Amino acid sequence: MTNGQQIRGNSILPARREPVQLHTVDGLCLVGELALPERTDAVATMICLHPLPTHGGMMDSHIFRKAAYRLPALADLAVLRFNTRGTSSAQGTSEGAFDEADGERYDVAAAIELADFNDLPQIWVVGWSFGTDLALKHALDPSVQGVILLSPPLRYAQDADLDAWADSGTPLVAIVPEHDDYLQPPEARERFARVPHAEIVAVDGAKHLWVGDSERVLDEIVARLNPAVDVPLPKRWTGAMATADPSAYDQGA
Repeated sequence: MTNGQQIRGNSILPARREPVQLHTVDGLCLVGELALPERTDAVATMICLHPLPTHGGMMDSHIFRKAAYRLPALADLAVLRFNTRGTSSAQGTSEGAFDEADGERYDVAAAIELADFNDLPQIWVVGWSFGTDLALKHALDPSVQGVILLSPPLRYAQDADLDAWADSGTPLVAIVPEHDDYLQPPEARERFARVPHAEIVAVDGAKHLWVGDSERVLDEIVARLNPAVDVPLPKRWTGAMATADPSAYDQGA
């Protein structure tokens, strides 16, 4: 695409978007949103597990917000994002309280169940920071085709969790910033050596929050979930779009 409007950090491309509620087996109602391609069926599904809510992580954290705004239109992906227990965003507050990656097992299960209930195809779980620990601990499910880990700190996940992924053979991709605050590529390669099939992608110059590098992250996600789409993704859009979301913050394109 050489013409059309530039896709900026808060640009909203066409999609069918609807608020959803996720119900956990321990009785909580979680706030979420499902974004689907506007005129075709989704090829694959991205369940987003956000960063640490005690440090500002939520379903609107910038990579996941941009994924929901762009990937249904650019890559035919369904994007399910939600607030884990006790987490707030512009969409509302999920019931419950932060539980140090333990009770959140029910949140992850509720998201997978919702995707299954809606017959969403090829479910991948994409975690970011704290969300990677949730993915490693709780997303090894027969419905999940693979996981993508953005800035994994390996704070809550233990060797036993990695061993379970090793035994499963389920695809695992860790995308690790060169200047991560918690786990940089050399150490990530050592820690994930327990999972022989794990793919480690080191991103030069990037930091834990991916400010300024979110487009690289979206390209890496699309390359796994819908390899038929050429990456890098286009930076311009020829159709109609809303140019900004006033309720969202922007941390760089």
